Amino acid sequence: MTAEQIAQSRRKKDQFFKASAQSPLDDVQKSAFTSLNYFDFNPELVLEVLPERFSDDDTAQVITTQNTIRNYQRYGRFTFVVDGQPVALTIYKTPHGYFLPFVDASDETYPAGRYLDLAEPGADGIFDVDFNQAYNPYCAYSDRYDCPITPQENRLTVPIHAGEKLFSVESD
Repeated sequence: MTAEQIAQSRRKKDQFFKASAQSPLDDVQKSAFTSLNYFDFNPELVLEVLPERFSDDDTAQVITTQNTIRNYQRYGRFTFVVDGQPVALTIYKTPHGYFLPFVDASDETYPAGRYLDLAEPGADGIFDVDFNQAYNPYCAYSDRYDCPITPQENRLTVPIHAGEKLFSVESD
């Protein structure tokens, strides 16, 4: 996505959070809400990646915030460079599609992790991974939600300065 497309997507999401009955925010949060906090668009974190595939029967048991267990297929692992440091992440395949949860080292992001939902890879196996679209799970807004906890293998020691930041209703 371009910077303008990301900005437009963010405006729509803010509107959804403020007005929709399906918003994860409660009425008190909605009354004070103006927008989510976002990093500026970062073109360096728009990637095309070709993961090294795992076997189809390689699964991970992912624990959720309400202590349930979900079994996800470990689809593949890719490496990339952030601020001169090589890092690696695993893409999971769930019943709902391709899923990339991750925790980064920034103190400006949700400490339990952020998510990316990935489109099907191309015929060549390449995924578009745009960290500008990283979002907080609904459990970042309310304990009513049961969210997957980012597996250890996707906990990075570098900050990812793209996507959503920590939530606060005082956002501008």
